[in-house]
Amino acid sequence: MIEQQIKTAIRDIHDFPKPGIIFKDITPILKDPELCTRINDAFLEKIKGMQIDAIAGVESRGFLFGLSLATKLGVPFIPVRKAGKLPHTVNQKVYELEYGTATIEIHTDAFNPGDRIFIHDDLLATGGTVTATSELIQDMGGIVAGFSFVVGLSFLNGIEKIAPISNNIIVLADY
Repeated sequence: MIEQQIKTAIRDIHDFPKPGIIFKDITPILKDPELCTRINDAFLEKIKGMQIDAIAGVESRGFLFGLSLATKLGVPFIPVRKAGKLPHTVNQKVYELEYGTATIEIHTDAFNPGDRIFIHDDLLATGGTVTATSELIQDMGGIVAGFSFVVGLSFLNGIEKIAPISNNIIVLADY
């Protein structure tokens, strides 16, 4: 039921950010507070019973539901940002994109070694960014407890890329 509600709300934007891409725009979801609540509730139901010490949200759309999940669970929220966006001392991870490289950062004091970190982003495509996030968390001594996504593009095989990191993978609406 939640999957169909999400798919009904999502808007397809053709040729964004480049020709041939069909961008799944989640911003119409944000206009519907009841749907946002149902999405949060669906995530909370699926992660019930997991040991989670913090939620890491991937910039920027991963902040939208990631912070809400952390608040509902009563655990800290860790912003995973692009290079140069965090004001304090950071650890970085450079990773490959299909068209170059990118760098993500986490504050050095965001969590303690051994903490179980659950990673949230709005969309799972190829899995490159959340894989880099996972590696950075592991490099910092954290344990990846799992992943959650509002939308998944299964034809891009992101789940296969992240499954070896954690088999706790939640995708609410899959294309």
